[in-house]
Amino acid sequence: MSALIPVDVGSLVEIRARHPEAIAEAAARRVRRGLLGERGRLMIVAADHPARGSLGVGGDPLAMANRKDLLERLCLALSRPGVDGVLATADILEDLLLLGALEGKVVMGSMNRGGLAGASFELDDRFTGYRPQDIERLGFDAGKLLLRVDYSDPGSLETLHSAARAVDGMAERKLPVFVEPFVTRRGQDGAGPARNDLSAAAVTTSIAVASGLAGTSAYTWLKVPVTENPDDMARVMETSTLPAVLLGGDIGDDQDAAYEKWRGALQLPTVQGLVAGRALLYPPDGDVAGAVDIAVGLL
Repeated sequence: MSALIPVDVGSLVEIRARHPEAIAEAAARRVRRGLLGERGRLMIVAADHPARGSLGVGGDPLAMANRKDLLERLCLALSRPGVDGVLATADILEDLLLLGALEGKVVMGSMNRGGLAGASFELDDRFTGYRPQDIERLGFDAGKLLLRVDYSDPGSLETLHSAARAVDGMAERKLPVFVEPFVTRRGQDGAGPARNDLSAAAVTTSIAVASGLAGTSAYTWLKVPVTENPDDMARVMETSTLPAVLLGGDIGDDQDAAYEKWRGALQLPTVQGLVAGRALLYPPDGDVAGAVDIAVGLL
């Protein structure tokens, strides 16, 4: 089990307080790479959960709240062979820039984080993170947006509209955008937590809706979950010709079962890689390097 890479929070705070311009300078000199490397596959570690107030992993509701711990886990994950990059919000990506952890990596900016977990307005998921012009200005490589559609929640229409315009904005700049679509449902009375429907029919519908967003799909990728029944994935992924990556999600205590689900779906022709966050950064056995290496091996 590899030890976490130590992070000096005091130094980060000192730079932020005295030299905030250092962030833009680090972005400007960052060594870039193409989206797809020689393997033609993508392994991205995700850490954009905190900005939506989603801090829990397994039974710990505040697992991702300790920023030093999160950064150390991210630095370790990014140091492992075969890891292509990271998906996160500005605060986290800027810390990683200052730490020098993004050299030669794919950097994906998380765009809409306004649908706070558990809020009454959760499905009105406004774009409170990166804008297309921010991603272009900083020389980042792609953006990602979350598209949850609840047929009973009018807020979903605003999310659909703003998501389409964000896809347009990214395409104008010839920047890839990863759309993470779900059909989402609440309880019968419209109350209760929002839950993503992972049935084959729901995932198929969400892919169809996401694929048709905006004035062009030329720069659109999909970020899709594995269906409840993994055997349905082959048929579900026939819904679109857009390139896709799998969403890792929170796998609970059964790592092996999750890996097996990913393994099968990663063989499908439109699936080009994997984006996983909590499953790799906070594995049940605590071995971040081991979890990342297994996921890389699935590709």
